[in-house]
Amino acid sequence: MLTFDVRIYSIETRRDRPKPYRLRWLVGTRKHSKSYTLKAQADGRRSELMTALRNQDQFDEETGLPASELRARHSAVTWYEHARTYIDRKWDAAPAKSRKSYADALATITPALVTTAPGAPAPELLRRALYGWAFNRNRWSEQPPAELAAALRWVEKNSVPISALEDAATLRLALDALSRKTDGSPAAASTARRKKACLSDVLNMAAEAEYFRTPVSPLSTVKWRAPKSAEAVDPEAVPHPGQVDLLLRAVSQQGPRGEKLEAFFGCLYFAAMRPAEAAALRAEQCHLPASGWGSLVLRGGIVRVGRSWTDDGSAHERRHLKARAVQDSRPVPIPPPFVRLLRHHIESYGTAPDGRLFRTERGGLLQESGYGEVWARARRSALGEDAAGTSRLARRPYDLRHAGVSLWLSSGVEPIECARRAGHSVAVLFRVYAKVLAQSQDRANQKIDAALQDWRGGAPSPGGRLGDTP
Repeated sequence: MLTFDVRIYSIETRRDRPKPYRLRWLVGTRKHSKSYTLKAQADGRRSELMTALRNQDQFDEETGLPASELRARHSAVTWYEHARTYIDRKWDAAPAKSRKSYADALATITPALVTTAPGAPAPELLRRALYGWAFNRNRWSEQPPAELAAALRWVEKNSVPISALEDAATLRLALDALSRKTDGSPAAASTARRKKACLSDVLNMAAEAEYFRTPVSPLSTVKWRAPKSAEAVDPEAVPHPGQVDLLLRAVSQQGPRGEKLEAFFGCLYFAAMRPAEAAALRAEQCHLPASGWGSLVLRGGIVRVGRSWTDDGSAHERRHLKARAVQDSRPVPIPPPFVRLLRHHIESYGTAPDGRLFRTERGGLLQESGYGEVWARARRSALGEDAAGTSRLARRPYDLRHAGVSLWLSSGVEPIECARRAGHSVAVLFRVYAKVLAQSQDRANQKIDAALQDWRGGAPSPGGRLGDTP
């Protein structure tokens, strides 16, 4: 905390000490002192502090230093150095996927915050060095390959001071960088927002460390909008129920591997689950009555992140539900056809030792490459080779989740309930499923029109006041 409440005392002499001349001063309620070998040194330092006080320079209670000296000291801290400090501070509490996300954002921003371009490593090489080594704390104890080490030395030498980001033009270099992909094309709006959130967090930490002239992040003074990109679900990619039935049947026809994955893809559609949630589904989470509706109680997912990002060296990480507390759950009702499909799957194939419904032939965790290959074959079988190559329909397994939520909305389920079942916010629902909601609104308007006309006896309103009889 900075304050003008400063008292500087006379130099104290202690003959029995190796450094006999002690300078003492009080900042707020905190006492500070420093000892010197020569009296001239102590006099010189006292004169510097007195000059700062006469110039109405505030002092920092914790360090006892004038604010001008703090700024000069902090100006030597570079963006690169501070970004690594940020990674070090966040690492222990962050899930492995978040660690990758931080590294991705900082590896995108850092090349834009350098003082010179000549001599810069190739962009691909620089990204490998930053993403894989500089911002991956698990590898800080290792020696990177020579070419990557040289790239990191170049960044360390040429990185701008963190205080330079108080300048709007410098800050916009970072914002422009996170708004683009590595090939220069616009980044998806969600990607840009995610990286901007990381930048904001880094700058907030710098503001707390008093690296800026004011205790506020400079990002708050710059207007910025995420690049425009299509986030809404593409209706051409969303299969209707008949097409989903055709696709799931095609999955079951892809040999033993496909037979065991039909219910997995069913989870994505009938319960609108994320693939990671379906991969983690255990039998104890399933309520599957002999007739009628059942339910699934979702508690988390299994995400492949890579061995270098986890604490135990595992390639996968078990996560709690997205955007939920660690112990939170999400119950999702499932219709009778899907209840029967899951019962058949469990009766036919059993479960893994830990109760998981879906696994590889060796009992391992499902791999995206594995079930993606089955989906691609099933899609070609269901749509035909030509149509599968040109159509956007259900190109990704994730499109089944979109199809499930779209079906709920078009069936008249309240948006709040749809969002709850799907496990995201209402704001995301309205943004991603805007076109589906527009169609639902049209149908709702038609129902209201029909109700009004029925109330009026089928005749259009003559233009009287609301409540007048025709």
